[in-house]
Amino acid sequence: MKLIAFYLPQFHEIPENNMWWGKGFTEWVNVKKNKKIFPKHYQPRVPYKNNYYDLSNVLVMKWQAKLAKKYGISGFCFYHYWFAGKKLLEKPVEQLLNTKSINIEYCFAWANEPWTRTWHGAGSSSGKHKEVLIRQSYGEYSDWVEHFNYLLPFFLDKRYIKKDNKPILLIYRVGYMVKGHQMFECWNNEAKKNGFDGIHILSMLSAVDKYDYNKYIEGTVDFEPGKTRRMNNMFKSSFNKVKDFIIDHRLTFSLYNKYLCNIMSYDKVNKEMINKKHIKNEYRGIFVDYDDSPRRQMKGTIVLGSTPRKFEKYLYINMKKSQKEGNDIVFINAWNEWGESNYLEPDERYGFSYLYAIKNAVKKFKKERYYAK
Repeated sequence: MKLIAFYLPQFHEIPENNMWWGKGFTEWVNVKKNKKIFPKHYQPRVPYKNNYYDLSNVLVMKWQAKLAKKYGISGFCFYHYWFAGKKLLEKPVEQLLNTKSINIEYCFAWANEPWTRTWHGAGSSSGKHKEVLIRQSYGEYSDWVEHFNYLLPFFLDKRYIKKDNKPILLIYRVGYMVKGHQMFECWNNEAKKNGFDGIHILSMLSAVDKYDYNKYIEGTVDFEPGKTRRMNNMFKSSFNKVKDFIIDHRLTFSLYNKYLCNIMSYDKVNKEMINKKHIKNEYRGIFVDYDDSPRRQMKGTIVLGSTPRKFEKYLYINMKKSQKEGNDIVFINAWNEWGESNYLEPDERYGFSYLYAIKNAVKKFKKERYYAK
């Protein structure tokens, strides 16, 4: 059973972010400036011993990989940003590729969405005034080959995670893709030319997007808590309109409180997740915690009730269910999504407790498998 944690590379400066958000911008900027919205709101989040690291330093990933492996994480799933040949935030994973001494498995999740200012809370939550910073386009055959050739050195890396001699590649929004079927066919052909049996393409389920099952999309990954929240329509649109009116018209000083926030129960969401049936190649996903108010401020979504003990319990249950369903991977959201308060890395409140929760769940899972034999 592999535990693969999603990994955000936005903890180093890039020229584009400096231009869009100001000199020195990284994800830490949003994390540091956040404030409580209501009493007992766990904000701002502070990394253990104020470790506001910089991923341009390869020693950081060496530390992360060692820490992850020690507590039972098998690998990282790096967000991959590619816009018709334009790369963003690629430096950390390229350093990983070129530093063979970093002992961690990994794969990619292509985050194939345009970048807009609403991602960091600017603009309207209704989506009417999104400023597009960089558009997502897919191109034609030559562009697809160029993209594959960039990915190929990673695919050939012994540390890259594969399934049946196929590199695993997650795609965030399959339904958004223009000529996706033709692109996947191209990639599979190119993969076979390079000694693979194709590509194990997985569609990430984070919303109610429709996509076509075909011979090139071999499975799915639950991207939680987004999938369960949206599929169960936990927030009524009429309520959101009232809430947005209050925020947009600056009535929040006297009216905004915990009961106007987008609040979810950690237990409720996890119980919904557990009860969903899965089959072979429908990989379960779990999440550590969630609160994206560092990015979206009062328009964010806040989960209440996560603790290391609860996370350990739900992780173990999902591992057991995955085993029965014929799957050997559970995806964890996330290793370092500090802007969503969704991370396994140690912080000032819980220390290493969430990492110990993984270690305990893995130990219990292995013990039961041993006695089952």
